[in-house]
Amino acid sequence: MRLLLLSGLSGSGKTVALHTLEDEGFFCVDNLPLSLLDGLIEELRTGSHRNDGRVAVGVDVRSGRDALQAFPQGLATLRAQGLHVEVVFLHASDQALLRRYHHTRRRHPLARKGVPLVEALALEREWLGPIAANADLSIDSSDLTMHDLAGAVRARLAAHTAENLSLLFQSFGFKHGVPVDADFVFDVRCLPNPHYEPGLRHRTGQETPVIDFLEAHREVEEMFDSIQAHLKRWLPRFAEGHRSYLTVAIGCTGGRHRSVYLTDRLANAWRGVPKFTVSTRHRELDDHLKDAE
Repeated sequence: MRLLLLSGLSGSGKTVALHTLEDEGFFCVDNLPLSLLDGLIEELRTGSHRNDGRVAVGVDVRSGRDALQAFPQGLATLRAQGLHVEVVFLHASDQALLRRYHHTRRRHPLARKGVPLVEALALEREWLGPIAANADLSIDSSDLTMHDLAGAVRARLAAHTAENLSLLFQSFGFKHGVPVDADFVFDVRCLPNPHYEPGLRHRTGQETPVIDFLEAHREVEEMFDSIQAHLKRWLPRFAEGHRSYLTVAIGCTGGRHRSVYLTDRLANAWRGVPKFTVSTRHRELDDHLKDAE
């Protein structure tokens, strides 16, 4: 059995993620109290439910503080029983969550009379801390649409197999913040910047004129070789250590030229490598397209 324990902040997209997994063939249960998890596992093992061994369980703050504090011990027990358990946690910034609650007008599960929403969010982060600290995969949904989040879940969870490490290469711009869900962060702002070249500012690192500009500079090749050497040295160690997910983030100033070029090139270098399933995301390019729409 492959068991996904899916948790995260209220409003971060857990329902979207579970619906996506259900569409991909997972047996999904939402908002299951942690005290009932053992019973569910036993029922799925011995009962007549039709599933292919892929199960996703949504866990949220309504399980209660005591149960959430005991989560690390319960997780260790499940894994000691030989279960393949993966913990997935959805993050989002307070700004994004407040905006979503404003649009939906839903009530936060911890909101009590006289307790502002921002305080309920802070309390929720504290209660869910033990799950977030044990997450095999963290996804920041702050800048993701429902469609984007569903795509990320399909690419990183539904398509993932226990034998492979799911490897995401992501470009970003430092001026928009470092991705909170990155495992490796490489800073390439020291490289020549196409932003200052006539005719290149409004292009991207996926377009031929920008690629030609970058490949004409020796230090760009040196940066690629350096990052690649580091990844070749250490990524196999993560795979050997039974790590299921890993995110490599490449950042430049605006996240549109240098980081995009190197992200695509690194991803292409790792596609087809045994034991790795590779995907890419260009955070700033994706957001630019959303703004254009």
